[in-house]
Amino acid sequence: MSRRIAVILGGRSSENPISIASAASVVGALERGGNEVVTVQIDREGHWQLGPGTKAIESGDRLPGQEVATTLSGVDVVFPVLHGPFGEDGTVQGLLELANVPYVGAGVLGSALCMDKDVFKAVLRDAGVPVTENITLRLGDEARNPFGYPVFVKPARLGSSVGITKAHSVSELQEGVRLAFEHDEKVLVERFVSGAEVEVGVLGNRKPIASLPGEIVVTHNEWYDYEAKYDEGEMDLIVPARLTEGQIERAQELAVRSFVATECEGMARADLFVRDDGEVLVNELNTIPGFTSTSVYARLFDASGIGYAELLERLADLAVERFERRRQLRF
Repeated sequence: MSRRIAVILGGRSSENPISIASAASVVGALERGGNEVVTVQIDREGHWQLGPGTKAIESGDRLPGQEVATTLSGVDVVFPVLHGPFGEDGTVQGLLELANVPYVGAGVLGSALCMDKDVFKAVLRDAGVPVTENITLRLGDEARNPFGYPVFVKPARLGSSVGITKAHSVSELQEGVRLAFEHDEKVLVERFVSGAEVEVGVLGNRKPIASLPGEIVVTHNEWYDYEAKYDEGEMDLIVPARLTEGQIERAQELAVRSFVATECEGMARADLFVRDDGEVLVNELNTIPGFTSTSVYARLFDASGIGYAELLERLADLAVERFERRRQLRF
């Protein structure tokens, strides 16, 4: 089905360049599928403008102006390809709810909840889903670590391994906490998990399905940091992951349970660990994962029998299905 689709890209977060790369792949595939695609780009300062060749919004307006608002209200589906704060965290999703247009991916609550790793884990614990252990530090708290070393220190509400440190000592812990507080007012100190790092794609609304799990193998760096995620040759993805059948099923089960417990719809990528003793733990859920055709989410579903073009069309279908379903509610 041919649609008019608006792709929102860029964003104010440090993940802006990743968003632009993802969006280029999405736009190309949608256009090859016969869709009419318009783009709306948000720069690092928060200014919105229509696609290439279109005059930027005047008067320094940091909110969508008349041209952008008219464009978004006139499409069949909006595809936010935004990573991190001010895009993946429920802010843009709230704007699209107010605009009353169908959009791809999790809604306001699911987006905000999954962005906050501290609250995300609390919700999953209450739902009986095993998660990696952590403590939470708030602005003004002293650095502390009850887990021993090494340990991971990370901002609570950021992605792509930005601001994360693998600390091996007290001094590295203190420096890691200082760095993380540059990015957020809430910081997680997480217990190190020895085992395989596994990712599972989830797709659907009320009846989500899980992809085959993929195993992340870092080729050069010590852990799965920014370079390992985005520099060519720094990471191998093994699909299906080198797990037992029972562990594969458990990873898929926990990915879907996490997706449902956090009110996600459309898509998400679950990041999990399979410990050396075989136990599977959920680490986080990314509601707008990297989206080039060679990104992990797309590769997981390609290996599961759903190619990139079909994946995008399914996501557009799911956005419309949710929109029509929710129109029946009496607010």
